[in-house]
Amino acid sequence: MSERVNVEKKSPAPGTTPEGTPVPADKPTADAVSTAVSTAKAEAVLPVLGPLGMLRWAWTQLTSMRTALFLLLMLAVAAVPGSLFPQRPANPSIVTQYIKDHPDYGKLLDTLQLYDVYSSAWFSAIYILLFISLIGCVVPRAIAHYKAMRSQPPRTPARLSRLPEYGTLVIPADAGIPASAAITEAAGLLKKRGYRVDVRDRDGARPSLGAERGFLREVGNLVFHTSLIGVLVSVAVGGLFGYSGQRILVEGDTFVNTLVGYDQFTPGTNFQSSQLQPYSVQLDKFQITFDRESKGKFGQPIDFKADVTTKETPDSPAKKDMLKVNDPLALGGTSIYLTGNGYAPVVTVRDGAGNVAMQGPVVAKLQGDNYYSSAVIKVPDAKPEQLAFAGFFLPTAFVTEEGVSFSGDPELINPQLTLNSYYGDLGLNDGAPQNVFELDVKKLTPLNARNLDAGGITLTPGASFTLPDGKGSISFDGVKRYVGVDIHHNPGQLYALIFALLAVAGLVTSLYVNRRRVWVRTGTHADGRTMVEYGLLARGEDHRLAGEAAGIRSLLAKEWELDGGASAGSQSAPSGKADNDRAAADMPGASPEQAAQDSSATDSIPSSAGSPESKKDQ
Repeated sequence: MSERVNVEKKSPAPGTTPEGTPVPADKPTADAVSTAVSTAKAEAVLPVLGPLGMLRWAWTQLTSMRTALFLLLMLAVAAVPGSLFPQRPANPSIVTQYIKDHPDYGKLLDTLQLYDVYSSAWFSAIYILLFISLIGCVVPRAIAHYKAMRSQPPRTPARLSRLPEYGTLVIPADAGIPASAAITEAAGLLKKRGYRVDVRDRDGARPSLGAERGFLREVGNLVFHTSLIGVLVSVAVGGLFGYSGQRILVEGDTFVNTLVGYDQFTPGTNFQSSQLQPYSVQLDKFQITFDRESKGKFGQPIDFKADVTTKETPDSPAKKDMLKVNDPLALGGTSIYLTGNGYAPVVTVRDGAGNVAMQGPVVAKLQGDNYYSSAVIKVPDAKPEQLAFAGFFLPTAFVTEEGVSFSGDPELINPQLTLNSYYGDLGLNDGAPQNVFELDVKKLTPLNARNLDAGGITLTPGASFTLPDGKGSISFDGVKRYVGVDIHHNPGQLYALIFALLAVAGLVTSLYVNRRRVWVRTGTHADGRTMVEYGLLARGEDHRLAGEAAGIRSLLAKEWELDGGASAGSQSAPSGKADNDRAAADMPGASPEQAAQDSSATDSIPSSAGSPESKKDQ
């Protein structure tokens, strides 16, 4: 058990210390000092920051690396809505339909520019702030690093034994190598090892040198951040002045690079129609090679090849070329990619008056295996009623016992076109956009279908069918192939690739190059021996610093043909205790007290980060 003892504390008498001794008359008491401090705080007036100071503070915050990383994260988060909501530049009709389907919040999202994320004011603000922040980070660092590269290595520390890596060497007196010669030879070895060397007090009693290397580390950092700026600029240029589009080409069709030549077109923010060079591409023939040997993948396409005829300008001579998957054509500053293919049945539709209302290939959209495709035919010019057809196309038709047709092979062995027919108002006259691959039959009256008395329409090449009620006829004239192409023009694409590669190179350099400093000091002992001590320091973490110290020790020992050269070369790290003891006992000019301090000092300097030299170099 412990017993609590209450001790009565007595306050000292006025004018005396707690011990009871009198206070000098000229020495203020604690109460007086506290009162003076409180009065000074109460009367203190903080300086007004002012508009210029506010701007300077805001600029400092904006150009910090922490702010740049935060803005980069914000940019990634701000891009998320672009994948959650339909974007107007990609497909305006989908955005319009989305607003109609969600009347409660659809217009609110439009007000917040969530259908135009990448060109919205808030996304652009984050993008521009990130751009300014990176520039504000890179420029001052580049200037500081340039000055650091032109400055001399830092002065030699008074106590090298306190560095993380330290060692000593002793050159015998009969070797005839004075301190000045030893420091000169050490400087030559370090220069060969890639160090920038500065020799101090060469002819003095204790000459020394300072050496450093690893400036490429900061150069890599600067290249990395500068390349990020370049990537941002390149992406911005591509978004402002680039464009993309899609076009379906049937064999024999020609695409001319004009606005009306595209099936779908997505312009950049600052796109001008004058950017389009009127080149032309004609699809002569499209060939597909199918797998006929493998059992598991029998009938799968294994090669695509489109023979095309191109012209750089309308007056240029025609040139035969080939378009393949992952092998785009380069024309007029654009890249043309082969992205899809299929079959296009050629049909002729006559109206009730016997006039040709529609004639030509109809693109069939792939829906299943073996090129099973859906087909939609809209005939707005038919009289007296507009006509429409919907069904499917089979390149090689097979019929099951239940009477269900399916495609048994992707080649054109037994092509068949199966359709249902309709008449009525197609809704094309009011200007509302429609999908050419879809048919809305809600307002149409069916003419032919499997569930009607007239039955469906089944056609083979060369066959025709007369529609009921004198509405007209349709004939199946043949089959052509078609391809889908994507056309891209991005003036910043190549530069974005170059800057991205530079960023990777700069990042790798900054990760694998270490900033190191080496100091060597020599002196002559009273008995004629030359004493050498060296120390190494790394900027930041460097797990290979001990190996560098061992390598330098091995080079010096080999240069001076010391007996311990072999063992020193194989030593992973010099023995700090033994070397410190030797330095304490033998290093000329060191007092016993200083030697004792050096020998007992621990390696308590892991890095120079935060020192004035570090801040200067950064």
